[in-house]
Amino acid sequence: MLPSRLERAIALRYLKGRKKSRFASLTTMIAVGGVAIGVAALIVVLGVMNGLRDDLRDRILVANPHLRILTYGASLRMDNWREALETVRRNPEVLAAAPEVLTKSLILNAADYAAGVDVVGFARDTGAMAVTPLAGYVKQGDLQFKARADSVQGAVVLGYRLASRLSAYVGDVVTLVSPTSVRVNRVTGTRVPNLWKVEVTGIFDTGMYQYDDGFAVMDLKTAQEFAGLGDAVTGIQIRLRDAWKAPEVGDSLQQRLGYPFRSFDWQSQNQSLFSALQLEKRAMGLIIGFIMLVAAFNIIGTLTMVVAEKTKEIGILQAMGLTPRGIGRVFLTQGAIIGGVGTLLGLLGGLLLAFVIDRSGLIRIDPAVYFIDRLPVHLELLDVVAVVAFSFMVAVGATLYPSRAAARLTPVEAIRHE
Repeated sequence: MLPSRLERAIALRYLKGRKKSRFASLTTMIAVGGVAIGVAALIVVLGVMNGLRDDLRDRILVANPHLRILTYGASLRMDNWREALETVRRNPEVLAAAPEVLTKSLILNAADYAAGVDVVGFARDTGAMAVTPLAGYVKQGDLQFKARADSVQGAVVLGYRLASRLSAYVGDVVTLVSPTSVRVNRVTGTRVPNLWKVEVTGIFDTGMYQYDDGFAVMDLKTAQEFAGLGDAVTGIQIRLRDAWKAPEVGDSLQQRLGYPFRSFDWQSQNQSLFSALQLEKRAMGLIIGFIMLVAAFNIIGTLTMVVAEKTKEIGILQAMGLTPRGIGRVFLTQGAIIGGVGTLLGLLGGLLLAFVIDRSGLIRIDPAVYFIDRLPVHLELLDVVAVVAFSFMVAVGATLYPSRAAARLTPVEAIRHE
């Protein structure tokens, strides 16, 4: 039963405290503040965990396709890729698909400073139907792989951190060491890797440390020659309509293509990372949730003191005709007001704090450890609703004991109370 107008008025009067003593109103503000802090903290923490998950997913998919089709075997060489590509493109969930070459190498600058690098080769499709949106992250030059120098064997686009380490800029020539395309020394009979002179024609900045610090992108044909694959590739990269359906689509394509083809989706590739983030989100939510329990004890303490202070008044109200249930509803209303006001203030504060942190990039983090360079905060409606509902239920639940204690008072005992 909802509280009457009189019961609501009494509840508000008790929350304000007496004019000569502000103790009751002070404890009320402390209880409201505890609820507000708990709600704001929980909203921001859940938003941070969502932001880390979403930003990592988006950054991973900048230079990484939703799904790859590979082959079994040590060489990872795919010769009959054209037939497989046509089969992949016929799947209704596939938006774009293209062959690719992936290989490891060393890169040397003009001073012979060496660094490890992942060489990626794919077609020059940079339009809306490209498999990855990497073209949109090229900050200098372009992704056309058109070298101007005649003395080089191709063009390459580098991540900006890798380019910075090498002091390599657009127009400079760097050397790639081919690990598989080798020649035999006629004098010693040993196998010697080929050294490829390539021109830097672009620099990209994805915001993902792993890519910006270790990726070198080539045209597909150049990468095939560099890796010694001839007309073969190492796999097929695929862009889907829904990235979250990658495991299901991968299983379907693997069954359709048959052996020796296999699928490898972006979620499986980063399963440990996203599992850790999900576990951390639950753990942090549980830990911050204890703040709400502390706030609940504040409400219990506040209302218990109000019952003790207003015992004589409670007896008078009962003598005037207010039922024990009505007395109980007075204190339930007090708890609902404390919980409602605290939850509202915490909601507004949490939303504002999340917006400021996310938009300003105020908190910087080490990209070498966390892959991204700032702390993102992404709020989800379901999380916010769950926090608000949980907070209000805890606040109202905390009033059960003091409201029952007040309702059990008899008018004679309450009026005689000193």
